[in-house]
Amino acid sequence: MNAGIQHVLDRAVADGGVPGIVADVRDADRSWFGTAGVADLTTRRARRPGEHFRIGSLTKAFTATVVLRLVAEGGLTLDDTVATWLPGLTEEQLGADGTTITVRRLLNHTSGLPDVIPGLETPPLEEPGGFRYSKVNYNLAGMVVERVTGSTLAEEIARHVTRPLGLTGTYLPGDDQTLREPHARHYAKQPDAEIHDVTATDLSWAWAAGGMVSTTADLHAFLHALLRDRLLPPGLRREMFTTVSTEGTGWVPHTRYGLGVYSQRLSCGVTVWGGGGAVPGSWSYAMADPDSSRAVVANANGDWGDLMATFGDLLDARFRMAGTGP
Repeated sequence: MNAGIQHVLDRAVADGGVPGIVADVRDADRSWFGTAGVADLTTRRARRPGEHFRIGSLTKAFTATVVLRLVAEGGLTLDDTVATWLPGLTEEQLGADGTTITVRRLLNHTSGLPDVIPGLETPPLEEPGGFRYSKVNYNLAGMVVERVTGSTLAEEIARHVTRPLGLTGTYLPGDDQTLREPHARHYAKQPDAEIHDVTATDLSWAWAAGGMVSTTADLHAFLHALLRDRLLPPGLRREMFTTVSTEGTGWVPHTRYGLGVYSQRLSCGVTVWGGGGAVPGSWSYAMADPDSSRAVVANANGDWGDLMATFGDLLDARFRMAGTGP
């Protein structure tokens, strides 16, 4: 198994040109850490365990967990509307009726709200109901968290997730552009085809949808806790893993989306759970089989080449012999 994973890592660097890539593989009783390429194109130092990296949309699983734990505390319900907690906001900013959008629809991307990306034209609204991936959903959910608690989302992530699980390398930095040491440099290839160091980047616009930083070990611990019922009571865990189809939307193929997490049917026939994230200079995946007995967390410190195919090959190599079903 590890030889197959190492082959995928080596090919991502040799053929895809990615600066560096790591895969942290865990079974119930063993682990393996593989690397290829470099953490720094100038010094040529190798990638290594313990590095901090930007996790992009894997942030959504943390935000959804916080919302569900607030539901467990009685602070809100999944059927509360956006208008209940953020009156007038979606009407004023997006022209959408907040009374028709529930917290659940924010978390499973069925609100109909568009994905707003800085510098790009905003797509039109859609009626709530079908899957439509949008960072707006999770930034609104983060605002709901802050309205319910009177605290910051960063503090609520710490209170509900990172402190209880001892995730010392995981945090929401806000507008802080630096990364904690140790870290790989993050590289982006711009439209001019030049490679730029984007390690110091303000991702505060991604915030509750994609602004967090973590490590491979912390993401393993978080995913394991979600799948092993350590963070949510049974009823709310069922809510998190109740999915809607993403078919026909142009999103990640062969997936169904829950609340901050998704299932993916691999070409080898195995269904895994977790998530992925892509931001300038960093692509990440964290996936496990349903009981978290087999898992892999991977990160590339570049954002070009066919990384979707690379991660698909990596997951196939990891889970080809695993069991199936949620």
